[in-house]
Amino acid sequence: MKAIFHYATSPGLAARLAAAAPAWLEVEACDEADDERLFRLLPDADVLWHVLKPATAEVIDAAPKLRLIQKIGVGVNTIDLDRAQAREIAVCNMPGTNSQAVAEATLMLMLAALRRAVPFDAATRAGRGWALDVADFDKVGEIAGKTVGLIGYGAVARRLEPALSALGARVVYVATRPKADASAEWRELPDLLAESDIISLHLPQTGETEGMLDAAALARMKPGAVLINGARGGLVDEAALVEALTDGRLAAAGLDVYAQEPIAGDNPLLGLDNVVLSPHIAWLTPETLDRSLEIAVENTRRIRDGEDLLHRVV
Repeated sequence: MKAIFHYATSPGLAARLAAAAPAWLEVEACDEADDERLFRLLPDADVLWHVLKPATAEVIDAAPKLRLIQKIGVGVNTIDLDRAQAREIAVCNMPGTNSQAVAEATLMLMLAALRRAVPFDAATRAGRGWALDVADFDKVGEIAGKTVGLIGYGAVARRLEPALSALGARVVYVATRPKADASAEWRELPDLLAESDIISLHLPQTGETEGMLDAAALARMKPGAVLINGARGGLVDEAALVEALTDGRLAAAGLDVYAQEPIAGDNPLLGLDNVVLSPHIAWLTPETLDRSLEIAVENTRRIRDGEDLLHRVV
Protein backbone atom coordinates (compact mmCIF):
# COMPACT_ATOMS: atom_id res chain seq x y z
CA MET A 1 0.00 0.00 0.00
CA LYS A 2 1.02 3.58 -0.60
CA ALA A 3 0.41 6.49 1.77
CA ILE A 4 1.17 10.19 1.39
CA PHE A 5 2.24 12.07 4.50
CA HIS A 6 1.21 15.59 3.49
CA TYR A 7 3.50 17.73 5.61
CA ALA A 8 7.08 18.99 5.67
CA THR A 9 9.44 16.49 7.25
CA SER A 10 12.39 17.43 9.40
CA PRO A 11 15.28 14.94 9.65
CA GLY A 12 13.81 13.69 12.92
CA LEU A 13 10.34 13.25 11.46
CA ALA A 14 11.73 11.51 8.38
CA ALA A 15 13.45 9.04 10.66
CA ARG A 16 10.21 8.51 12.59
CA LEU A 17 8.30 7.86 9.36
CA ALA A 18 10.88 5.32 8.23
CA ALA A 19 10.80 3.54 11.59
CA ALA A 20 7.01 3.53 11.80
CA ALA A 21 6.26 2.17 8.32
CA PRO A 22 6.04 -1.65 8.14
CA ALA A 23 7.38 -3.54 5.14
CA TRP A 24 3.96 -3.66 3.43
CA LEU A 25 3.53 0.14 3.52
CA GLU A 26 5.32 2.72 1.39
CA VAL A 27 5.06 6.24 2.84
CA GLU A 28 5.92 9.24 0.67
CA ALA A 29 6.37 12.58 2.43
CA CYS A 30 5.18 15.66 0.56
CA ASP A 31 5.63 19.24 1.73
CA GLU A 32 2.31 21.08 1.88
CA ALA A 33 3.75 23.78 -0.38
CA ASP A 34 4.69 21.31 -3.13
CA ASP A 35 1.46 20.90 -5.10
CA GLU A 36 3.30 19.56 -8.13
CA ARG A 37 4.70 16.62 -6.15
CA LEU A 38 1.38 16.03 -4.41
CA PHE A 39 -0.52 15.67 -7.67
CA ARG A 40 2.18 13.33 -9.00
CA LEU A 41 1.77 11.10 -5.97
CA LEU A 42 -2.03 11.13 -5.65
CA PRO A 43 -2.90 8.75 -8.55
CA ASP A 44 -1.11 5.84 -6.81
CA ALA A 45 -2.09 6.68 -3.23
CA ASP A 46 -4.28 4.35 -1.18
CA VAL A 47 -4.16 6.57 1.91
CA LEU A 48 -3.67 10.27 2.58
CA TRP A 49 -2.21 11.19 5.95
CA HIS A 50 -3.57 14.72 6.15
CA VAL A 51 -2.33 17.48 8.45
CA LEU A 52 -3.47 21.04 7.67
CA LYS A 53 -3.49 22.02 4.00
CA PRO A 54 -7.08 21.46 2.83
CA ALA A 55 -7.94 18.10 1.30
CA THR A 56 -10.26 19.63 -1.28
CA ALA A 57 -12.51 17.90 -3.80
CA GLU A 58 -9.77 18.50 -6.38
CA VAL A 59 -7.22 16.70 -4.21
CA ILE A 60 -9.58 13.82 -3.48
CA ASP A 61 -10.60 13.40 -7.12
CA ALA A 62 -6.94 13.25 -8.19
CA ALA A 63 -6.58 10.03 -6.17
CA PRO A 64 -8.75 7.34 -7.83
CA LYS A 65 -7.39 4.58 -5.56
CA LEU A 66 -7.84 6.54 -2.32
CA ARG A 67 -9.55 4.55 0.44
CA LEU A 68 -8.71 6.49 3.61
CA ILE A 69 -8.02 10.09 4.63
CA GLN A 70 -6.35 9.89 8.01
CA LYS A 71 -6.29 13.23 9.83
CA ILE A 72 -3.10 13.70 11.84
CA GLY A 73 -4.86 15.48 14.71
CA VAL A 74 -8.49 16.09 15.54
CA GLY A 75 -10.17 18.86 13.51
CA VAL A 76 -11.53 17.71 10.15
CA ASN A 77 -12.76 21.10 8.92
CA THR A 78 -9.91 21.10 6.36
CA ILE A 79 -11.27 17.98 4.64
CA ASP A 80 -14.07 18.02 2.08
CA LEU A 81 -16.16 15.47 3.97
CA ASP A 82 -19.00 15.54 1.45
CA ARG A 83 -16.67 14.66 -1.41
CA ALA A 84 -15.00 11.94 0.61
CA GLN A 85 -18.36 10.45 1.50
CA ALA A 86 -19.53 10.60 -2.13
CA ARG A 87 -16.39 8.69 -3.11
CA GLU A 88 -16.90 6.23 -0.21
CA ILE A 89 -13.52 7.20 1.22
CA ALA A 90 -13.23 6.73 4.96
CA VAL A 91 -12.15 9.72 7.06
CA CYS A 92 -10.67 9.24 10.52
CA ASN A 93 -9.09 11.50 13.10
CA MET A 94 -7.09 10.74 16.22
CA PRO A 95 -8.45 12.43 19.35
CA GLY A 96 -6.07 12.60 22.27
CA THR A 97 -2.79 12.22 20.41
CA ASN A 98 -1.93 15.91 20.54
CA SER A 99 -3.79 16.87 23.72
CA GLN A 100 -0.73 17.08 25.96
CA ALA A 101 1.19 19.21 23.47
CA VAL A 102 -1.71 21.59 22.89
CA ALA A 103 -2.40 21.92 26.61
CA GLU A 104 1.23 22.84 27.26
CA ALA A 105 1.31 25.27 24.33
CA THR A 106 -1.90 26.89 25.56
CA LEU A 107 -0.36 27.44 28.97
CA MET A 108 2.72 28.90 27.27
CA LEU A 109 0.56 31.36 25.30
CA MET A 110 -1.26 32.39 28.48
CA LEU A 111 1.96 33.07 30.35
CA ALA A 112 3.60 34.84 27.41
CA ALA A 113 0.57 37.07 26.90
CA LEU A 114 0.23 37.91 30.60
CA ARG A 115 3.94 38.67 31.02
CA ARG A 116 4.30 40.56 27.69
CA ALA A 117 7.06 38.18 26.63
CA VAL A 118 7.13 39.37 23.01
CA PRO A 119 7.81 43.11 23.55
CA PHE A 120 10.13 42.45 26.51
CA ASP A 121 12.15 39.96 24.47
CA ALA A 122 12.41 42.43 21.59
CA ALA A 123 13.42 45.28 23.90
CA THR A 124 16.09 43.20 25.59
CA ARG A 125 17.57 42.08 22.26
CA ALA A 126 17.63 45.72 21.10
CA GLY A 127 19.48 46.88 24.22
CA ARG A 128 16.43 48.59 25.71
CA GLY A 129 15.56 45.98 28.32
CA TRP A 130 16.70 48.09 31.28
CA ALA A 131 15.18 51.30 29.89
CA LEU A 132 11.56 50.23 29.46
CA ASP A 133 8.68 52.58 30.11
CA VAL A 134 7.70 51.91 33.72
CA ALA A 135 4.04 51.98 32.60
CA ASP A 136 4.69 48.69 30.79
CA PHE A 137 4.78 46.92 34.14
CA ASP A 138 1.19 47.94 34.81
CA LYS A 139 0.25 45.70 31.87
CA VAL A 140 1.59 42.39 33.19
CA GLY A 141 -0.11 39.88 35.44
CA GLU A 142 -0.11 36.42 36.99
CA ILE A 143 -2.37 33.43 36.45
CA ALA A 144 -2.83 33.12 40.22
CA GLY A 145 -6.03 34.77 41.33
CA LYS A 146 -7.46 34.92 37.81
CA THR A 147 -10.66 33.28 36.58
CA VAL A 148 -9.91 31.23 33.48
CA GLY A 149 -12.83 30.32 31.21
CA LEU A 150 -12.43 27.26 29.03
CA ILE A 151 -14.79 27.18 26.04
CA GLY A 152 -15.02 23.46 25.40
CA TYR A 153 -14.13 20.77 27.92
CA GLY A 154 -12.51 17.98 25.93
CA ALA A 155 -9.15 16.29 26.30
CA VAL A 156 -7.03 19.45 26.06
CA ALA A 157 -9.12 21.45 28.53
CA ARG A 158 -9.15 18.55 30.99
CA ARG A 159 -5.35 18.42 30.95
CA LEU A 160 -5.05 22.17 31.26
CA GLU A 161 -7.48 22.65 34.15
CA PRO A 162 -5.40 20.94 36.89
CA ALA A 163 -2.31 22.94 35.91
CA LEU A 164 -4.25 26.21 36.06
CA SER A 165 -5.75 25.26 39.40
CA ALA A 166 -2.31 24.36 40.76
CA LEU A 167 -1.08 27.82 39.75
CA GLY A 168 -3.88 29.41 41.74
CA ALA A 169 -6.49 30.11 39.07
CA ARG A 170 -10.21 29.54 39.40
CA VAL A 171 -11.42 27.58 36.36
CA VAL A 172 -14.88 27.70 34.79
CA TYR A 173 -16.01 26.08 31.56
CA VAL A 174 -18.78 25.92 29.01
CA ALA A 175 -19.68 22.85 27.00
CA THR A 176 -22.78 21.47 25.32
CA ARG A 177 -23.88 20.35 28.77
CA PRO A 178 -22.39 20.17 32.28
CA LYS A 179 -19.99 17.25 32.75
CA ALA A 180 -20.65 15.08 35.78
CA ASP A 181 -16.93 14.36 36.25
CA ALA A 182 -15.71 17.94 35.72
CA SER A 183 -13.58 19.52 38.42
CA ALA A 184 -14.16 23.01 36.98
CA GLU A 185 -17.41 24.96 37.36
CA TRP A 186 -19.91 25.03 34.47
CA ARG A 187 -21.25 28.32 33.11
CA GLU A 188 -23.52 29.50 30.33
CA LEU A 189 -21.43 31.16 27.61
CA PRO A 190 -22.55 34.77 28.27
CA ASP A 191 -21.75 34.37 31.97
CA LEU A 192 -18.37 32.82 31.25
CA LEU A 193 -17.45 35.66 28.88
CA ALA A 194 -18.34 38.31 31.47
CA GLU A 195 -16.67 36.54 34.40
CA SER A 196 -13.34 35.35 32.98
CA ASP A 197 -10.01 37.18 33.08
CA ILE A 198 -8.60 34.70 30.56
CA ILE A 199 -10.64 32.85 27.95
CA SER A 200 -9.22 29.86 26.11
CA LEU A 201 -10.86 28.09 23.16
CA HIS A 202 -10.97 24.28 23.03
CA LEU A 203 -13.59 23.17 20.52
CA PRO A 204 -13.79 22.21 16.84
CA GLN A 205 -14.80 24.55 14.05
CA THR A 206 -18.19 23.48 12.74
CA GLY A 207 -21.17 25.21 11.20
CA GLU A 208 -22.45 25.87 14.71
CA THR A 209 -19.21 27.17 16.22
CA GLU A 210 -17.76 29.16 13.32
CA GLY A 211 -17.59 32.84 14.27
CA MET A 212 -18.96 32.18 17.75
CA LEU A 213 -16.70 34.87 19.22
CA ASP A 214 -18.02 37.68 17.06
CA ALA A 215 -17.94 41.39 17.86
CA ALA A 216 -20.90 41.08 20.23
CA ALA A 217 -19.33 38.16 22.13
CA LEU A 218 -15.98 39.93 22.39
CA ALA A 219 -17.78 43.00 23.75
CA ARG A 220 -19.23 40.84 26.55
CA MET A 221 -15.75 39.87 27.71
CA LYS A 222 -14.40 41.40 30.87
CA PRO A 223 -12.48 44.64 30.20
CA GLY A 224 -8.76 43.87 30.17
CA ALA A 225 -9.30 40.15 29.55
CA VAL A 226 -6.92 37.91 27.59
CA LEU A 227 -8.02 35.62 24.74
CA ILE A 228 -6.15 32.41 23.89
CA ASN A 229 -6.92 30.42 20.74
CA GLY A 230 -5.11 27.19 19.96
CA ALA A 231 -8.19 25.54 18.44
CA ARG A 232 -9.29 27.00 15.08
CA GLY A 233 -9.03 30.53 13.71
CA GLY A 234 -12.54 30.50 12.29
CA LEU A 235 -14.03 30.46 15.78
CA VAL A 236 -13.19 34.15 16.18
CA ASP A 237 -14.11 37.25 14.17
CA GLU A 238 -10.53 38.31 13.52
CA ALA A 239 -11.33 41.90 12.52
CA ALA A 240 -13.34 42.40 15.71
CA LEU A 241 -10.50 40.87 17.74
CA VAL A 242 -7.98 43.29 16.21
CA GLU A 243 -10.27 46.19 17.10
CA ALA A 244 -10.68 45.02 20.69
CA LEU A 245 -6.91 44.59 21.10
CA THR A 246 -6.17 47.95 19.51
CA ASP A 247 -8.59 50.00 21.56
CA GLY A 248 -7.57 48.29 24.80
CA ARG A 249 -10.83 46.53 25.63
CA LEU A 250 -8.84 43.30 25.60
CA ALA A 251 -5.38 43.38 27.18
CA ALA A 252 -3.75 40.68 25.10
CA ALA A 253 -4.16 37.56 23.01
CA GLY A 254 -2.18 34.39 22.40
CA LEU A 255 -2.90 32.81 19.02
CA ASP A 256 -1.74 29.66 17.27
CA VAL A 257 -4.52 29.65 14.63
CA TYR A 258 -5.92 32.20 12.21
CA ALA A 259 -8.84 32.86 9.89
CA GLN A 260 -6.50 32.34 6.92
CA GLU A 261 -3.45 30.12 7.07
CA PRO A 262 -0.63 30.80 6.44
CA ILE A 263 -1.29 34.22 7.93
CA ALA A 264 -0.99 37.03 5.37
CA GLY A 265 1.91 39.44 5.71
CA ASP A 266 -0.46 42.42 5.94
CA ASN A 267 -2.60 40.93 8.72
CA PRO A 268 -2.90 43.67 11.39
CA LEU A 269 -2.34 41.10 14.13
CA LEU A 270 1.32 41.08 13.12
CA GLY A 271 1.71 44.71 14.12
CA LEU A 272 0.30 44.41 17.65
CA ASP A 273 2.76 44.03 20.52
CA ASN A 274 0.08 42.71 22.86
CA VAL A 275 -0.36 39.55 20.80
CA VAL A 276 1.74 36.37 20.99
CA LEU A 277 1.70 34.44 17.71
CA SER A 278 2.77 30.96 16.62
CA PRO A 279 2.19 29.26 13.23
CA HIS A 280 -0.37 26.52 14.08
CA ILE A 281 2.22 24.32 15.76
CA ALA A 282 0.74 23.92 19.25
CA TRP A 283 0.22 20.24 18.43
CA LEU A 284 3.65 19.65 16.90
CA THR A 285 6.05 17.75 19.14
CA PRO A 286 8.02 14.54 18.56
CA GLU A 287 5.86 12.86 21.19
CA THR A 288 2.66 13.84 19.37
CA LEU A 289 4.08 12.53 16.11
CA ASP A 290 5.01 9.18 17.67
CA ARG A 291 1.46 8.73 18.97
CA SER A 292 -0.03 9.91 15.68
CA LEU A 293 2.03 7.67 13.43
CA GLU A 294 1.09 4.64 15.52
CA ILE A 295 -2.61 5.28 14.87
CA ALA A 296 -2.05 6.22 11.22
CA VAL A 297 -0.24 2.95 10.54
CA GLU A 298 -2.85 0.93 12.45
CA ASN A 299 -5.76 2.46 10.53
CA THR A 300 -3.92 1.94 7.25
CA ARG A 301 -3.55 -1.73 8.17
CA ARG A 302 -7.22 -1.92 9.08
CA ILE A 303 -8.32 -0.41 5.76
CA ARG A 304 -6.08 -2.95 4.02
CA ASP A 305 -7.57 -5.85 5.99
CA GLY A 306 -11.20 -4.67 5.91
CA GLU A 307 -11.45 -4.15 9.67
CA ASP A 308 -13.31 -1.47 11.62
CA LEU A 309 -11.35 1.78 11.76
CA LEU A 310 -10.33 3.73 14.82
CA HIS A 311 -12.03 7.12 15.33
CA ARG A 312 -13.97 7.09 12.07
CA VAL A 313 -15.65 10.41 11.22
CA VAL A 314 -17.12 9.51 7.80
